[in-house]
Amino acid sequence: MSRIKGPDQAQDPSQELERLVLRYQQPLLRTCFLYLRDRALAEDAVQETFLKAYRSLASFRGECSEKTWLMKIAMNTCCDLRRAHRLRSIDPRRIPDLLPQAAEPFAQEEEALVTQVMQLPRKLREVVLLYYYQNMTVTEIAISLGISQSSVSGRLKRAREKLRTLLEGRDLCE
Repeated sequence: MSRIKGPDQAQDPSQELERLVLRYQQPLLRTCFLYLRDRALAEDAVQETFLKAYRSLASFRGECSEKTWLMKIAMNTCCDLRRAHRLRSIDPRRIPDLLPQAAEPFAQEEEALVTQVMQLPRKLREVVLLYYYQNMTVTEIAISLGISQSSVSGRLKRAREKLRTLLEGRDLCE
């Protein structure tokens, strides 16, 4: 588990922030975009996430990984932005095309899956994105979302069932 040093412990807080940005900017941007469905708002959310993290470096206790800590800040920031802005509706079938560049392009069958994931209710979509696209553990997701591990497991189960139903009978390789 990576641990952040607070500004009083680190040699240079700006170097610590630079390290965090280089390591987590793309995963945070992808998650924020999938949550907000707007690239400009997602970029704002990521920038705000790093500003909040920088201001809170001294109070980070290291009880979770820095990735979990940053994801929690990002999810809260996205919730704040959603409340502050009325998001325009985007056709969920276009979501994979609009995503920030991934390390590898989406396979055709993954595009269909991402489209279906984006149609899930917010609570189910959040856990799927964090578990499968950010490779976070159930424990890390629970901490990030401020819910119990059993709630995360239940949401994952419901999301899988709903996705199975939505994708049943479809040939994803068409």
